[in-house]
Amino acid sequence: MISVPYGKSFLSCHIPEDRSRGILLPMEPDHRIFISEAEIVKGSLLDPVVSPRLKELSVNKEKIVIISSDHTRPVPSRIIMPLLLDEIRSGNPDADITILIATGGHRDPTHREIIDKYGEDIASNEKLVIHNSSDKGQMIDAGILPSGGRMVLNKLAVEADLLVAEGFIEPHFFAGFSGGRKSVLPGVAGYGSIMANHCAEFISHNRCRTGILDGNPIHEDMLFAARTAGLAFICNVVIDENKKIIAAFSGEMNEAHLAGCDYVRKRSCVKAIPSDIVIAGNGGYPMDQNVYQAVKGMTAAEASVKDGGVIILVAECCDGCGGEAFANTFCEQTDPTGVLRRILYRRRNETEPDQWQILIFLRVLLKATVVMVTSLPEELIESLNMKWAASIEEALDIAEEILGDPNASIAVIPDGVGVIVE
Repeated sequence: MISVPYGKSFLSCHIPEDRSRGILLPMEPDHRIFISEAEIVKGSLLDPVVSPRLKELSVNKEKIVIISSDHTRPVPSRIIMPLLLDEIRSGNPDADITILIATGGHRDPTHREIIDKYGEDIASNEKLVIHNSSDKGQMIDAGILPSGGRMVLNKLAVEADLLVAEGFIEPHFFAGFSGGRKSVLPGVAGYGSIMANHCAEFISHNRCRTGILDGNPIHEDMLFAARTAGLAFICNVVIDENKKIIAAFSGEMNEAHLAGCDYVRKRSCVKAIPSDIVIAGNGGYPMDQNVYQAVKGMTAAEASVKDGGVIILVAECCDGCGGEAFANTFCEQTDPTGVLRRILYRRRNETEPDQWQILIFLRVLLKATVVMVTSLPEELIESLNMKWAASIEEALDIAEEILGDPNASIAVIPDGVGVIVE
């Protein structure tokens, strides 16, 4: 019996033993954790990587900005944010602190989502500002990115006397890893800057892959933007499949992030198991809240499925498709090859909304058929060149029919965003 995260719950299915090739899971922590999540975070704040403590950095700083991940990321801000605020105020009780919610190009979080993320106390009593990448009034031109794109960033971040960020580190399908510098770009960058950084040239680059930082032009842009903005201190956590904190890395923006990436790499690297069918999840809510985000899980399956095989993607998608451009991918042209060619011809300054996710999605579709187990309507899934199924069992029946083989081999990746498949 296998179990795959689905929204805030799980879907289970029996896999015949003679067909199962294995389950790809991150390693368990190499030590038993006897302390609370808050104590893990507090320990990292007390012993930061290549940096003074945040309380020391806060002394005599008038305007302090904390960049915080938005509702699309499972960052346990209820735990992290109070500790960051306490650490800052222990060094500077009178600091003017703004929590800047890094939406990148996502929609604004709802009031309910803000309360769920931070708790009623912070939601009601702290100064929270939602970044809007399209609001020119929020932005300031900060120069040119290594990619050649304009570096437009939120002026609250750039003009802060001390810029801090909270976040989490996991494998990322084109930035190498999430966290660290990513809080600035795309987190609090202008929409045009995000477009330049996410251009087709970079997304198709062979170094823009899960777990790769060295030589990754997307990562290099992000790191440059974070340094330009003056990101001085981060608190990034690593979470397990239950969204519980198992490690924390605080300190100098790049060094603390690299330490966290090293931890995640050792924990998350798994060997591909070439199989006819790969069943993959997207980590459950909030990572599987829409089809756009669910592309991440597809890429883990892509690395293990045989050419011409079938990926069964398990994602509830309570928030719909996730982007108008993504939803309309095949409106003008139904052939994935044609859509792919059109995107690849676009230059950096011609990047269009969602094209990075569409490009990776097309790459997956050209390798394997995708059957999606989701709460979304069948018509929507079919319009995206995928097959729809109401359950994993039904998806397996469809996969066997496509392959013409009732004994096709099966591998399972319960959390596709939590592993690096090599």
